[in-house]
Amino acid sequence: MLTVHLRIADATTKKPVPCRVRVTDPVGNYFAPLGRLAVFACGVGEDVGGSVRLGRDNFAHIDGSCEITLPAGIPLRIQAFRGPEWMPLDTTLALGVGQMAVRLEMSRWFDRHAEGWTSTDSRCHFLSPHAAHAEAAAEDVDVVNVLARVHYALSAIDGNTYPMLPGMTSFSGQTPALEADGRRVYVNTLNTHRTLGHLGLLHSHRPVYPLAFGGSEGPDDWSLCDWADQCHRKGGQVVWCDAYREGLPGGEALVAMILGKVDAIEFDAKPRSTPFLPWVYRLWSAGFAVPLVGSSGKDSNRGVLGAVRGYSGGGASFITNGPLLRFRADGSRWVASAESITPFDKLEVMANGEVIASTPATAGERFTASVEVDHTAPGWVAARAIGGAGSVLFPDQPAFAHTSPVVIGTPVPLPGAVATLRKLLDQTREWVETQAEFTQEKKKAQHLERIATALSKLGGGAA
Repeated sequence: MLTVHLRIADATTKKPVPCRVRVTDPVGNYFAPLGRLAVFACGVGEDVGGSVRLGRDNFAHIDGSCEITLPAGIPLRIQAFRGPEWMPLDTTLALGVGQMAVRLEMSRWFDRHAEGWTSTDSRCHFLSPHAAHAEAAAEDVDVVNVLARVHYALSAIDGNTYPMLPGMTSFSGQTPALEADGRRVYVNTLNTHRTLGHLGLLHSHRPVYPLAFGGSEGPDDWSLCDWADQCHRKGGQVVWCDAYREGLPGGEALVAMILGKVDAIEFDAKPRSTPFLPWVYRLWSAGFAVPLVGSSGKDSNRGVLGAVRGYSGGGASFITNGPLLRFRADGSRWVASAESITPFDKLEVMANGEVIASTPATAGERFTASVEVDHTAPGWVAARAIGGAGSVLFPDQPAFAHTSPVVIGTPVPLPGAVATLRKLLDQTREWVETQAEFTQEKKKAQHLERIATALSKLGGGAA
């Protein structure tokens, strides 16, 4: 076995480039760089950072170079990835007797900064600021929001389960906890209720407490709307996280959305049993065209930072796990294009929940598609790239990208969308009336009053 210095450089600058790397022998044995583990914990909250497992494949994040112990004289496969703007590296070589160094290169095919884009992972957990920065560099993400949250861990000493607040002491609010090499890591909070919903409170200059309430976290006297109001008073932004995944499909997070207390809705990389987009289209079509933000939701070494990320710039934004979108108005015409190293099936333009233009992707050096369509009707429009067998970057995810909605004229809420949201609000009202546990009756009354106000603002029937 040889201890080899592996260096992966930018083909243009010739400088080391941080990346996610995997070295294996012909039978699939994984060789970890020194300072990384070949076998590592993958449970939620367990030693998160520096290594990642996708399916059965292990990877390590490196800063562009590492020392690694490898066998000589046999074929070694070296793979490296660095987000959607870089061509993946996949090469096979055999070390010669006494060889001490391997030099390889990666190439960038798209430069977001040249076009004014910033990439962001709006939610991950259990990473230290330094680990988040290292993974952001390796996955080529500009801004990372690490959200402290309540986490329960089983004690190996007494067998009891204890609440923990990992990351809370690193809270940074509006100031980066760590900023270097053009990348910023912020530590903020994820505030949760098991039924009413989850809110990411970003860039608040002070934490908003409690971080959780309800059930084992105490009575239901607190409110997501209060959290949102406090966050805004402290200069922060409110993101609806885990929407339509846990608890009620709406809960008080939907109330907050309708009352104008939510700034964005998150699409993350976690598996879903319920399709996400139909719910979002109903929100937009009911008159609440809030932007999308992208997040990995990473909370273990089975998640990749930036697996879903957001791009923002020039007043536009889109989320993606691979395809890069452009979407603009040219008079009455809407022009969309997509380009990707990840295979995708088609590019579509949506209006008020319906596909108004579609074109298949063309395979070449990269996968590309472009489409134009006339559309002037009031409402919202957006572009999306969908389909494909699996992402090159993240094999368990079909390719996906979606712009935030663009509002045209004065939209008229669609009755079907309004009716669906009213039904969800009625379910939340029933839960507050029959299942919630309050120690103060006035808190229950406040919840019901907010729901009634949301129903009144939504319209489409008696509150």
